[in-house]
Amino acid sequence: MDKWLPALKLTGIGFYVATCIAGGALLGWWLGDKKPLFTIIGLLAGLIIAVYGVYRMIRNIINEQKNKENS
Repeated sequence: MDKWLPALKLTGIGFYVATCIAGGALLGWWLGDKKPLFTIIGLLAGLIIAVYGVYRMIRNIINEQKNKENS
């Protein structure tokens, strides 16, 4: 199971990105009553949140790998 853990974490990152982007776009669409400006703003907000979240997740995975190598 230990060798599959990084792959599962990366799969989770993919779902996180998709959820953030789609959720931001849908929230913008709902808030703007189908106006494209709010949809674009929501999409960009979801994208920014996704990039930041992926950065933090990847940083944690790399730190865990470094800690295993140093142990």
